Amino acid sequence: MTPAPPRRDSPWRRFCLMALLAIMVTGGGLYLFIVTVDPWDMLPFSPPLGRIPITSNARYTMPALARSPRFDSVILGTSTSRLMQPAVLDPALDAHFLNMSMNSASPWEQARELDIFLRHHPRPRIVMIGIDAAWCHLRPGSLTTPNRPWPEWMYGHPAWQGYLHMASLYALQEAANQFLWLVGLKTRLFGSDGYTSFVPPDSQYDPARVRTIFTRWGPPDNSPAPPGMADTPPASMDLLAAMVKRMPASTIKILWFPPGSSTLHGVAGSVAAARLQACRVGVGRLAARTPQALALDFNRPPVLTENRDNFWDPLHYRQFVAHRIMTDIATATRGGRVDDPAVDILHAR
Repeated sequence: MTPAPPRRDSPWRRFCLMALLAIMVTGGGLYLFIVTVDPWDMLPFSPPLGRIPITSNARYTMPALARSPRFDSVILGTSTSRLMQPAVLDPALDAHFLNMSMNSASPWEQARELDIFLRHHPRPRIVMIGIDAAWCHLRPGSLTTPNRPWPEWMYGHPAWQGYLHMASLYALQEAANQFLWLVGLKTRLFGSDGYTSFVPPDSQYDPARVRTIFTRWGPPDNSPAPPGMADTPPASMDLLAAMVKRMPASTIKILWFPPGSSTLHGVAGSVAAARLQACRVGVGRLAARTPQALALDFNRPPVLTENRDNFWDPLHYRQFVAHRIMTDIATATRGGRVDDPAVDILHAR
């Protein structure tokens, strides 16, 4: 005897239908919330709200800023370039800077950032690129891949494709953060010109703590350098040259070495010292054959690099050092005489 089929109005069937309906309504409501808030300001049909950069991973916030007509100049680099302040550089150089520097930005990521900026600003006034360990001490894959989660759909794909990437918990989290800002319940953390000071105020500087950080930092490669290493520019110079080539001849190109503690540079004749020198050689040669190019090196010892009081850690300098750098860059860009012994002009415009 075969069992009777379940009734169409059985409690189990009604439960499943109600559960499915609840999931669809909840999911649809959350998706509608995300695309309406549009946390990264990248969707073509979202309402014009007063959005701000809200995500700590700047790879998600920079594309929207790069589209803004407010800017005509850009700063690229890693965290060693993040203290370059548009509010200081703008009046000094008659420009409107966007600081697109990002923590641990690989050279490949910096090239992709330049691409999106040039797409919306084909004739930039000034492009500044910070040349640090990311360019001089290459990691595997740094010329072809990102160092952190990377939203490729924001960098060159049709804008409508963004809707395909909004159905995620990360998008929901950032939409909630953006919404809290919009209704006045969240404090602003990141500037709309890309600048955010990521170091404490100088009033909190503790030399003893900094000495401890220096002690714990890994040493440079002080093994003997192979013959000719110091005169052989790294492979990253090909990517840097390709980036510079994409800029119009009229664009002022500033290639600069942010200062790092001398503890990172290695002893004379070491692999670390040779890598830095090879990078200097490559940047100097590139600037010499490029119209409107300027190459500056703030790693010149001993003024900045050998005084630990200039740094929070071996890689990151303090705010007063950043202001000194900006003053020198502005003076050198305008063609004035730079008397600061902290900077070495590898090539002048």
